[in-house]
Amino acid sequence: MKNILSAIFIFTILLTACSKKESPGFAAEQDVKRNYDTIAVDSFSTGAVSVDIARKIRMSSPQYLDSVKQAKKLQEEENKLKAELEKENKAKQEEEKKKAEAEKKQKSAETSAAQEIKTQ
Repeated sequence: MKNILSAIFIFTILLTACSKKESPGFAAEQDVKRNYDTIAVDSFSTGAVSVDIARKIRMSSPQYLDSVKQAKKLQEEENKLKAELEKENKAKQEEEKKKAEAEKKQKSAETSAAQEIKTQ
C-alpha cells in the first residue's frame, strides 16, 4: 500500500511538472515580425550609387534649386545696395570738394582783398 501511494504521488508530481504551460505574453511576443524597408547594398552591386551621381541628384532637387535662386536674389540685392552706397559716397565727396573749392576761393579773394588794402 505504501508503494502504491508513493507511486501515485510521484506520478502526479511528474505529470504536473512535465505538462506544457503557456503564458499568453510569450506567444504574442514571438508573432511580432520586423519589416525593414531598407536593404543593405554593397558598393559594387547593381543598386549602388556613386558619390558623383548622388551629388547630381541632390543638386537637381527642387529645394536645392530654390535655395540657389534665393541666394542669387540676395546677392543681387547686396550688389544694388553697394552700388547705391557708392553713388551716395561719390555725391558726398563731390559736394565736399565743391565746398572746399568754394572756401579756397573765398579765402583767396579775402587774402587778395586784404593785400590790396595793405598796398594802398
